[in-house]
Amino acid sequence: MSESSKKILVIEDDSVTRNLYLKGLEAKGFDIIGAQNGRIGIQQAQKDIPDLVICDITMPDMDGYSVLNTLRQDPVTAIIPFIFLTGSSTRADVRKAMELGADDYLTKPSTLDELLRAIATRLEKQATLQYWCSMNFEKAPKSAFIDDTTAIAEGVAVASDREANIPSKSIFPSIPQLKEVFDFIEAYYHQGITLCDVALAVGYSPAYLTNRVARQTGETVNCWIVKRRMAGARFLLQNNNQTVEKIAKALGYQDVSHFSRQFRQHHGLPPQAWRKEHQLGLQEQVE
Repeated sequence: MSESSKKILVIEDDSVTRNLYLKGLEAKGFDIIGAQNGRIGIQQAQKDIPDLVICDITMPDMDGYSVLNTLRQDPVTAIIPFIFLTGSSTRADVRKAMELGADDYLTKPSTLDELLRAIATRLEKQATLQYWCSMNFEKAPKSAFIDDTTAIAEGVAVASDREANIPSKSIFPSIPQLKEVFDFIEAYYHQGITLCDVALAVGYSPAYLTNRVARQTGETVNCWIVKRRMAGARFLLQNNNQTVEKIAKALGYQDVSHFSRQFRQHHGLPPQAWRKEHQLGLQEQVE
């Protein structure tokens, strides 16, 4: 980690404590920003986008919980690691901090070494997450645009809307604010995408995106990915005779057993049994 390139925001109403931490962090090569209360801290975070925020809990006017909650609701600041500093260490306080999305919780008095270790751990974890997300996302486009001719030649089913005749609006709710999210899922659901891929694509943190989608739809991002895959699975099972293993692969599943378990959870039957029942129904309608 290159500490000199990392920007740390310290929100603390006690000037002595605030300056002590700021001087200590600056001496270690960090780019430091100080804020004497929660409101100013939020403004500084939105303006300067620090790499990490250290915040006291007990402050006049706006406490640390409110600061964290505000930052987590803003997509620009939602992903910033957040460490609480407080004189209280009761189980209820720690639990509340974690439920709001705090990354760590240090009790006063904390030494500079303790603070530095906490900062290093959080920044390293953040860097690992961002690296993993970027690497995982880069893998998908390599095969995301297999055309139908190539897919057929290789014996791979492609569950697109054109083939499945399943309009996106029948799967996803019509919510303009989430259109970009659902469009990405529609384009890549058969590539084994995850919440992390979707979040990276639309520029939000996974935590913020999860809360936003759940709040507006009642379902998580991963639930919508699975729902779209299940819609594709129903069409493919009903309209061609490819093996369950090939259908699972076409829908982005690495393990056919995982696909079968998930399908059964959603439909009450394993894929092959569901296919027999519904293909028979179609034959009876034709006859």
